[in-house]
Amino acid sequence: MKEGTTVERKGTVFWITGLSGAGKTTVGGLLYQRLREQNPPTVYLDGDILRKVSGDDMGYSREDRLCNAMRIARLCHLLTSQGLDVVCATISMFSECWRWNRENIENYVEIYLRVPMQELIQRDQKGLYADAQRGTAQHIVGFDMEFQEPEGPDLIIDNYGDLTPTTAVELIWEAFVIAGGVLRHDRMTR
Repeated sequence: MKEGTTVERKGTVFWITGLSGAGKTTVGGLLYQRLREQNPPTVYLDGDILRKVSGDDMGYSREDRLCNAMRIARLCHLLTSQGLDVVCATISMFSECWRWNRENIENYVEIYLRVPMQELIQRDQKGLYADAQRGTAQHIVGFDMEFQEPEGPDLIIDNYGDLTPTTAVELIWEAFVIAGGVLRHDRMTR
């Protein structure tokens, strides 16, 4: 390396995963706001919005979901390689995707919002589970489509209906402390 050359800071990906209704979008949005206060070059990506941005050209089969998850992973890689921190809220329930992220994204943090199916059915803000129960919707992850739980997330946040999104962000903040641009974390379950 030439004298005077600096190594650019790589960004961090906070990959928030969980089933539909687990709170990924809300928790991700709050985490993004908090991170952005400390580090303005931060981006928030939501799986549902990214589907629309990319032309909504994928269905919801396993193959389409995997292809979409890998699109999101590669986008996160691109953004972090340019020094941006990324908060990404997505189901992306594939071990292939999580492994790729760990192998290719230098600063990758995986957060799993684990919520029991009974709680998700009660919340059902999008009506997906009700539609699945009536037989009017298919390919609902965790209902009629298998959900692969993350193999080794950096943080698991269990929520049985008693945890607020703000508290979830506090747990993430406590587990992953940003100090001097260096990420420190411990794998844990809360």
